[in-house]
Amino acid sequence: MSNTTLEADLETLFTELIDYQWKKVKALGERINPRLTDDDLAQPQDFPELADNAEWNYEDGVLAGYRSAHMAVRARLRKGST
Repeated sequence: MSNTTLEADLETLFTELIDYQWKKVKALGERINPRLTDDDLAQPQDFPELADNAEWNYEDGVLAGYRSAHMAVRARLRKGST
């Protein structure tokens, strides 16, 4: 497997994981408060019903972890190709 193929596969994998998890976070947020927008979900500290909900915070944390891992892998791959 070439580096280009590996990078493309990892990009696809992380994109799929992040998209799936975002849908979970958004659906749970909409169940908690149907009036919340995507921007509201990005600012949960402004909404006590989100900030105080352990399930929502867990799912949002998983999303943050996926995003962090994605950026770390991108940085490592770019560092290795220079």
